[in-house]
Amino acid sequence: MTTMTAEPLLAADSTESPSEMRRHELAAFLRSRRERITPEQVGLVRGRRRRTPGLRREEVAQLSAVGVTWYTWLEQARDIQVSAQVLDAIARALLLDPSERAHLFALAAAPDPAPGTDCPTVTPALRTMLEQLDPIPACVQNSRYDVLAYNRTYSRLLCDLDALPPEDRNCLLLAFTHDDWRASIVDLPEVTRMMAAKFRASMAGHLAEPAWKALLHRLERQSPEFREVWERHEVVDQKGRTKYIRNARVGLLHVEHTNLWLGPASGPRLVSYPPVDEETRIRLERLHRFACASDSK
Repeated sequence: MTTMTAEPLLAADSTESPSEMRRHELAAFLRSRRERITPEQVGLVRGRRRRTPGLRREEVAQLSAVGVTWYTWLEQARDIQVSAQVLDAIARALLLDPSERAHLFALAAAPDPAPGTDCPTVTPALRTMLEQLDPIPACVQNSRYDVLAYNRTYSRLLCDLDALPPEDRNCLLLAFTHDDWRASIVDLPEVTRMMAAKFRASMAGHLAEPAWKALLHRLERQSPEFREVWERHEVVDQKGRTKYIRNARVGLLHVEHTNLWLGPASGPRLVSYPPVDEETRIRLERLHRFACASDSK
């Protein structure tokens, strides 16, 4: 892998535009932050023949759920469009502090969806917890329904989550726009109505934040069904309950939806779906084996 120069602005041609200069500076900044983090800090195992100082590019991509090629292009100063959600995920993966996070978004010329906030990533301990919960499906979500991390069983519970770009891994968006996800939900109209009501209740504290407004506009643009439900102005709070999921691989699942809050009630939570009955337990074990086999291919 070719090593980039450390001072792109000093070496930049005088004919470079401001946007080109920002891209080169962004590339150098990302590389410098990546190289300062040890694998152990983010729960990765250090190999014997590790030549790269800090993390590898593919490891940052894995931690932030971004494609390796996409992240590599960022460090190569390619002229690509990067969403605020992707930048947020990279900021968390690189353990940026508030000043570094603000610098990242400024270089990318993008609005920060959560300005002034710290960027702790999904911790290694939390990732281990998700893995240990298998074959119980589990994920970490924020109050905007973004899926921040998930285990293998959850990756195949409602659709092939790994096949989706990070900016599309949002449960509310998928419930209104993704065919496979919608086909897996039993009593779809009631579920989507409740999700929209929960989203409206949560959004009351985030009305001016770009990421929330962007998600709302995307839903209104892509789903007439969402627009109709949204106009009802219903609100409900977050509560667990039993639900049925129709999985395309293993059949009907009867699970208990549970929330474990990881901070304030408006913040991130660990969502899990333990089985209600023995048949569901057996089917979840089968689904986990399928997900593991798919990952190994």
